[in-house]
Amino acid sequence: MSQHIIELVNISKKFDGSEALKKINLYIRKNEFLTLLGPSGCGKTTTLRIIAGFEQPTTGEILFEGKNINSLPPYKRRVNTVFQKYALFPHMNVFENIAFGLKIKKMAQDEIERKVKSVLNLVNLTGYEKRDVESLSGGQQQRIAIARALVNEPEVLLLDEPLGALDLKLRKGMQLELKNMQRRLGITFIYVTHDQEEALTMSDTIVVMREGVIQQIGTPQDIYNEPKNSFVAEFIGESNIISGTMVRDYLVDFAGREFTCLDKGFAPQEKVDVVVRPEDIRMVPENEGMIVGDVKSVIFKGVHYESIVSAREMQWKIHSTTMEPVNNRVGLSIGPNDIHVMKRVAQ
Repeated sequence: MSQHIIELVNISKKFDGSEALKKINLYIRKNEFLTLLGPSGCGKTTTLRIIAGFEQPTTGEILFEGKNINSLPPYKRRVNTVFQKYALFPHMNVFENIAFGLKIKKMAQDEIERKVKSVLNLVNLTGYEKRDVESLSGGQQQRIAIARALVNEPEVLLLDEPLGALDLKLRKGMQLELKNMQRRLGITFIYVTHDQEEALTMSDTIVVMREGVIQQIGTPQDIYNEPKNSFVAEFIGESNIISGTMVRDYLVDFAGREFTCLDKGFAPQEKVDVVVRPEDIRMVPENEGMIVGDVKSVIFKGVHYESIVSAREMQWKIHSTTMEPVNNRVGLSIGPNDIHVMKRVAQ
C-alpha cells in the first residue's frame, strides 16, 4: 500500500488569466511534516487551499489515498485547516469554540466533553474551558485554533502561516511545540510559511516555490547544503553566489582560480553558479589564503561575527566566531566540501 496520503498531479491554477500554479506535481507522505516555502505570491497558499477544497484547480488531479477528490467539498475531505487569522468565535468560550464542529456532527455531549478535554491537554490548556477567547494571549488563541481543528481527528492538518501574528520569542517556542505535537499525534501536517528558519526548524520535507513552480523538494539539510539553483540558495539562508565555469568533473573555476569540488555531471566549460555559505569560509593569514582581500566591515551578531571582505572584485560575507579588524588584509580558505555548484538558470 502506498505511503502517499496526498498527491497533486499536474495541478495548474489560473486567476483572471494569470497562472498562480504551473503544473505542480507533489506527493505528501503519511505522518510527514511538509512545509510549502516561498515568497509572497509564489503559490504556496493557493496549493494549500486546493488541497483543502477552498479552490478548484484549473487542470490536474488531487488524490487522497489514490482516489480523486477534485469534486469533494471541503467539509467532506479528511483534512482541517488552521489559518493565520484564527477565526475564533468571540461570543463563545474556549470549550464552545473547540466543540463547535462536534456539535454540528450531532455527537453525544459526554463524547464531546471527553474529546475537548483531551485536545486541551494536548495543547497544554487544561482548565481553560470556560475562559473568554478574547481574554487569551495570541499564543493561547493559536493553540485553541489548533485544538478546534484537531478535535475533529483529521488525517491531515493544514496550517497557513499560523504563527505569523506572534512575537519572535513566542513564535520560536510554538515552532518546537507544533513539531512535538505532530510527532505525538502521528498525523500529516502541511505547513505554509515564508520564514526560512521556521521551515528548517520544523520540517521533514521542504518544498521551495517561486512564481507557481516548485524549485526544489528535499529535507532541510538537502535544501540548505545542496540548493538546486541560485534562487533556492539565496532564499534559504545567506550565501555568496559567484559566477563560475565547470572545467571538468570535480574542478570549478571562479574568483580568478580553480577549486577542487565534489560536483560532477556538468558539461566541460559549462557556465555555472557557485554557492559558498558564509560559515564555510575561513579567514586565514594572507600567505595561506586561496583568495586574498581586505576586511571592509565587521558586525557582532551574538553567536558570530559577520565580516565583509573585498576580494577579486567581490564582497564576500563571512560568519566566524573570531574577528579580524577592519582594513586588515586576510586570506580566505574554501574547502571542496564547502563549494556547491549549481546549474545556471534564467532569472
